[in-house]
Amino acid sequence: MDFSATSTRVGFWKRHTTKHPGSVKPVPGKTGATGNMVFGAQYSHATSVLEVERLRALQMDPASWANDHHKSMADDDYDSNYDNHPELSGYQTLPAQDLKDDSELDAGSSLSPTTPSGTTSLSDQMSKLMKEQSSPVENTSTVTTPTKDTSSSSASPAENDPSLAAATTTAAPAITGISVSSGTPSRVIEGMKPNARKIMQDPLVILRGLDYEKAMGDLHLIGTEHQADAVYALQRSKQKARFLKFKDMLQQPVVDLDVLRKLSWSGVPTAIRPIVWQLLVGYLPCNSDRRNVALERKRKEYQDGVQQTFARGIEGLDQTIWHQVFIDVPRTNPKMALFQNQTTQRCLERILYCWAIRHPASSYVQGINDLVTPFFLVFLTAYIEEDQDPESYDISLLPPEILSAIEADSYWCLSKLLDGIQDNFTHAQPGIQRQIVKLRELICRIDAPLAAHLQSEHVEFIQFSFRWMNCLLMREVTLQHTIRMWDTYLTEHPHGFSEFHLYVCAAFLTKWSAELMRMEFQEIMLFLQDVPTDDWQEKEIELLLSEAFMWKSLFHASPMHLGGSK
Repeated sequence: MDFSATSTRVGFWKRHTTKHPGSVKPVPGKTGATGNMVFGAQYSHATSVLEVERLRALQMDPASWANDHHKSMADDDYDSNYDNHPELSGYQTLPAQDLKDDSELDAGSSLSPTTPSGTTSLSDQMSKLMKEQSSPVENTSTVTTPTKDTSSSSASPAENDPSLAAATTTAAPAITGISVSSGTPSRVIEGMKPNARKIMQDPLVILRGLDYEKAMGDLHLIGTEHQADAVYALQRSKQKARFLKFKDMLQQPVVDLDVLRKLSWSGVPTAIRPIVWQLLVGYLPCNSDRRNVALERKRKEYQDGVQQTFARGIEGLDQTIWHQVFIDVPRTNPKMALFQNQTTQRCLERILYCWAIRHPASSYVQGINDLVTPFFLVFLTAYIEEDQDPESYDISLLPPEILSAIEADSYWCLSKLLDGIQDNFTHAQPGIQRQIVKLRELICRIDAPLAAHLQSEHVEFIQFSFRWMNCLLMREVTLQHTIRMWDTYLTEHPHGFSEFHLYVCAAFLTKWSAELMRMEFQEIMLFLQDVPTDDWQEKEIELLLSEAFMWKSLFHASPMHLGGSK
């Protein structure tokens, strides 16, 4: 099938000539020898989600079914054929001519990523599912398998074994709620908001009936115990006023981004952070009339791109890029349950690989895997209850269309972020090199004794600050603190992740000036590789950002103050 006539697919995959100032030469688009042959994908979350649901109905342990192929991730263990990874069987090798329209598929195969009769667009699969789920269930009666005569005096095996009793019926527990798939009894999905699908279609649904107390959560109190009540009441009052300003702003027909940035600089309430971030990063239009249509179009564009990429299976991918993505994803936040979940890791693999092949000037570089995690976690919070911990939530419980929306939104917002710092990831990473030089000049200006001590101990800035620039300090603070920092970074348009981050790094280094002045080379290096921030609260992040803003105000408009500090 030739996708050249489909504008969205061409728009997604067209490799434009790229020029990054001060970095690399233009990279022309490449034309393969196969012309318009499809290198698409037929993969979705449906197989994993529905299988887990089936096993749960049978009271089986899903862990016994899922094979954890990331237990050993050394490079020597990498198998380019993926024969040892059965959970990747959803990636199917399909010739282009075998791709068929939705009309050729039967209704029972609408969610199957590897249907024998052909394939269909992932976005179309999601649309079908949503239509089926939105229609009322006509018959929810229990369907049972034939059983023996109950008049028999002897007990049946099902009566003696509860697991067998569960296996003999296909009915869900006698509760009502969100239907997992068409044709199955309705059931509640643990931890998911009842209106999650409406939020997926229109993010402003988050604001309807939003409980202020739940939305704001607990505040970090400051002051003595005797002042605690008064301070709490004052802080709560201020936070409520800010929250209502956010709510009123987001409900306007056209959102004023300048006002939204001013409100967001000091932090965004967790409950509305997903929509605020999507507006600040430029993913959602400010005009509410265009917002839902644009959201649907971008999600479909990404889903079609994923389909096109993986249609030939793993063997059809660029093995060099895929290998690096494949081994980096399990290393992403290894102590956080959300990012060690197999469903999450499949999402991250697709996001990172699709971004890499669409940006050939930089391709995939280690560190980009960290940058997608704040978006993924924040967008997950839009669909789960406020009392759920997103860091440990089992994302495989969510319906496939919700997972697909989170994945697509994360991809586009990551792309928007990286567009501003792409020369950090091109050949030789010139953007990071420039930032390191500026950081040294800045420290010489604002903390000359520290700069002199580091020089006397032969400590080079690149030895410790390269990771700070490459991963945006994500390895030095918790993910929740990173998210708070990104609230401010997104408001420092358009250079929050480059210029403002430089001043944050300067404030971060000078914070430890007293300790570093007492250390020698080895101690300094060990300290800066594992900075003690485990006990930091949000107030430390606020002070760090405030100090960075002060340094930027003093020096950013006067670069000559730094040029002579060498």
